[in-house]
Amino acid sequence: MKQTKTSSRKQQHVEIITSEDVSFRGKATGFERYEFLHNALPEINFSEVNPSVTFLGKKISLPLIISSMTGGYQDAGRINRQLAEVCAEKKLAMGVGSQRQAMEDSTFHRTFSVVREVAASIPIFGNIGATEVAKMKDVSTMERLADLIHADAFAVHLNPLQEFLQPEGNPDFRGVLKGIELLVKELSIPIIVKEIGAGISMQVAKHLTDVGVRIIDVAGAGGTSWAGVEIIRRSKSKSPKGKQPSFASTFWDWGVPTADALRQVCSLKTQVPGLTVISSGGINSGMDVAKSVAFGADIAGSARPMLKALEHGGTKALLAQIQNWEMELKGAMFLTGSRTIAELQRQQLVLKA
Repeated sequence: MKQTKTSSRKQQHVEIITSEDVSFRGKATGFERYEFLHNALPEINFSEVNPSVTFLGKKISLPLIISSMTGGYQDAGRINRQLAEVCAEKKLAMGVGSQRQAMEDSTFHRTFSVVREVAASIPIFGNIGATEVAKMKDVSTMERLADLIHADAFAVHLNPLQEFLQPEGNPDFRGVLKGIELLVKELSIPIIVKEIGAGISMQVAKHLTDVGVRIIDVAGAGGTSWAGVEIIRRSKSKSPKGKQPSFASTFWDWGVPTADALRQVCSLKTQVPGLTVISSGGINSGMDVAKSVAFGADIAGSARPMLKALEHGGTKALLAQIQNWEMELKGAMFLTGSRTIAELQRQQLVLKA
């Protein structure tokens, strides 16, 4: 099957994030600054701890999403199938990667649709970039993309930094908010708005909630640097157009740390009834999930750690990693006296000495 430029780029992204160090270099998520206040008298049994939640109208076993990663090139079908199989087994939520390629032609449609084929009952959401949304005149194309995976919601990813640094990027962001408002009003399923690793501030979240968005994924800085991904990708390019500009490295650590973005966006919950906040960006453990919830998040998402586990050790390794995260999360719940995720949201995080 012949790959388009979009397909080739998607494959390059996966190869880079699984083989190169694309972490933030001088900035962390902020979770490392905090710890839970230990409760020596929890007055619950460990067996009573229940980390299940409801997301997009469906019950899942943990407040965890295997976040949007890939689709749209040949091997993405295998990756998405295996990720979806694990999500189905563990009863987790899943997002697919950008479906822009599926707008271009139908060659790799099954790399997306396979997710629903093997995971019939979990929450699954679609994904498209902000610049595509800015050009929308109606929602018919997005409805077709949603139907491709029988999506429970549809995510719009905000990636101005990546578009700015990509040699073939499109940094035309005028009209994105208007496009998001159109989707909120006319698409038949809920809209999620997410960053991809540079964070969403309170000001941006306020703009989004003002046009009706009720699910925001902060996707903060401290995990994968997509500026770093694009810098490395440029360094591997043989095309004169791909040559790295001297200013690019300045932006490797650009963004709002995840913990700071969470504190800002979650503060809007008192003003915006029904606001669901997703924590992602450097979620590398069950303890990160627990701290996210204590900061006010309803659910957390992780992408690169999940993909690396899968690619280096198969579904067995990924299942083992998720099991480990589950025990870390449940341990934090038990040691703070939290039977449920709602109770964990009310627990206190303190600055480390």
